[in-house]
Amino acid sequence: MVNIDTRLFDSRRPPVVLVGGINLVRTLGLAGIDAIVASWDPEDPAFASRHCRARVLLPRPAQDNGTADALASLGAQLAGALGRRVPLMYGSDGALTLIQAHRDRLARHFLFLIPDSDVAGALIAKDRFGAFARHRGLPVPRSLAWDGSGPGSVLGTPSPVLVKPSDKVDWHDSAMCERLFGGDGKARAFASGGEAAAHPMVVEYHRQLTFQEYVPGDDAELWSYHGFADESGHVIAGFVGRKVRTYPAGMGESAFIELARDPALEATGREVAALCPLKGFFKMDFKHDPRDGRWHLLEINARCNLWHYLGAANGVNLMRVAYDYLLDGTRPAPAEAGTRYRWLSLGLDFKAYRELAARGELSAARWLASILASRNVYSVFAWSDPGPWLVLWKGRLARRLLRAPRRLFTALTPWRSTAS
Repeated sequence: MVNIDTRLFDSRRPPVVLVGGINLVRTLGLAGIDAIVASWDPEDPAFASRHCRARVLLPRPAQDNGTADALASLGAQLAGALGRRVPLMYGSDGALTLIQAHRDRLARHFLFLIPDSDVAGALIAKDRFGAFARHRGLPVPRSLAWDGSGPGSVLGTPSPVLVKPSDKVDWHDSAMCERLFGGDGKARAFASGGEAAAHPMVVEYHRQLTFQEYVPGDDAELWSYHGFADESGHVIAGFVGRKVRTYPAGMGESAFIELARDPALEATGREVAALCPLKGFFKMDFKHDPRDGRWHLLEINARCNLWHYLGAANGVNLMRVAYDYLLDGTRPAPAEAGTRYRWLSLGLDFKAYRELAARGELSAARWLASILASRNVYSVFAWSDPGPWLVLWKGRLARRLLRAPRRLFTALTPWRSTAS
């Protein structure tokens, strides 16, 4: 049974139950919306945010539905006390999968808008996304089959091939991620299909992988379209973003990102949302093809993400848009996001700089200038909300102190063995 003090909240402006992290709780904070952070990580930095009005530790997802039970209990308590359902927002594929699996039960107590089951399932599973995209007429790169050696197969493709995990849920913790993608990458490019087919890790994990033609270009060609769509797939608010740097370069996580303006990409994104159709939050990843100027859709995520924080800092808060729409159907006036602020993960961006510097593509002076000349919001640190950063570093220092005696013992063991 989950218990919180419901007297903290006003039924006229109810809180959001957020299954998400620090970037999302700060996005709600910028809108002045109360957040109840629910997480199965007891060390989640979002718990320490000043924008977190209440904390709920959920059981880790398992076969016994304990996580869904805890969420439903929380929703029943809030709805009973406030006399209305409260918005539920989420920031991971695991949370989306959980809500999708228990949508009818959770909808009794929460307000949320997610795609229909067939659409949501295709967006999470990359191996299903290719067929879904072709059926809907979406502008995706051509998928390649593992079996066979003719046209349309991995082995029969002489041009570069992109390899990605088929399942996006919790794959970062898998052995495949570490062994094939180096623990950080989200995909891997090979010079040809033959090179991919000959790689021992690709052969070992091919049933868990998706293959497609590789679209050339560096991080500057990686763009995205973010929005919130109504029940018909009509986008009621959105913005365009682009990646300045990722780690690993071209294939990894966002390290330094910014908002941008591109009417053609926005039009393409709105068309894709209607064709799916998408409902609720979404993020579309595109790659611009420098050869012909076309936009290639790489993937779609139907959830909140770190870009929402950057969008809110630049004047378009998609979580506020969703909150108003879910509560009373309010649609925002048309607004264009600014481009003043960028979002920076300093640790990842330093790794990106080192990778690019090793290839002679970025000097230390240019890297520092790109950061210092920019007005930034950060992945964890904020002067106005220092708690998450302090908690994060407190945990890191504690773990290092615990490892110190073991390291000392390891260092002394050879000396002891030779001295005896």
